[in-house]
Amino acid sequence: MQRETIDYNGDGVAMRGELFIPSGEGRRAGVLVFPEAFGIGDHVINRAERLAELGYVALACDLHGNGRYIDDLTAAMKELEPLFADPGKTRARAAAALNALTARPEVDPARIAAIGFCFPMPLELARSGADIRTVVGFHTGLQSTQPLTSADVIKSSILVCIGGDDPYIPVADRVAFEAEMRLAEADWQIEVYGRTVHSFTNTGADRRGMPDTLRYSPMSDRRSWAAMLARFDEVLSPRGGRDDPGGRMSTYPTG
Repeated sequence: MQRETIDYNGDGVAMRGELFIPSGEGRRAGVLVFPEAFGIGDHVINRAERLAELGYVALACDLHGNGRYIDDLTAAMKELEPLFADPGKTRARAAAALNALTARPEVDPARIAAIGFCFPMPLELARSGADIRTVVGFHTGLQSTQPLTSADVIKSSILVCIGGDDPYIPVADRVAFEAEMRLAEADWQIEVYGRTVHSFTNTGADRRGMPDTLRYSPMSDRRSWAAMLARFDEVLSPRGGRDDPGGRMSTYPTG
């Protein structure tokens, strides 16, 4: 496997991501991996690396610019306020990452997926009409300040995996998201996990001492990762079968 730091620009910001390229010849399906609100850290790097081990070209994408990781939650959320206020900024950063990935000679631009954790970058990419196969969100916020209309077209399938007890994603948000997806006639799916709150995929969530809001769940992490790989099997294989890299679902990331 090869790892490479790549620079790209989005929303007028210098972005820096980490690209993981599997061994072997030929063009591969590519996956954008968007981080939690903190930015590029061990969590998103681990996921991108694991995807590369499965045979995907995976780009751990920047969120704040210059590859910054902001460990303080309050400071990270403050940094994201302009993006929450204007989804166009989020979409511009996501589109820049997409362009950086599809420009790579190792990547088949017709077989692209985007996944993300917490911050709704992959959903905003789908809402923008990006021509990719699927997006998968893990404990991803569902709201958009720029709701879809019946004239909007979502080209990708959408899978979101959320905790049933996540205080940041109330039932009302699920209901509104379902209505939005129906209006857009999108191919969408929600998986809801019981006894699960926010950041359930991140083994470092527990150290923040907020068990009622942020807590790792090994079971929900495992189930959501398997759901993602099943979706990849369905949409990223050139022939729709399991001979593409997504078929090796037994390789599960721990962290």
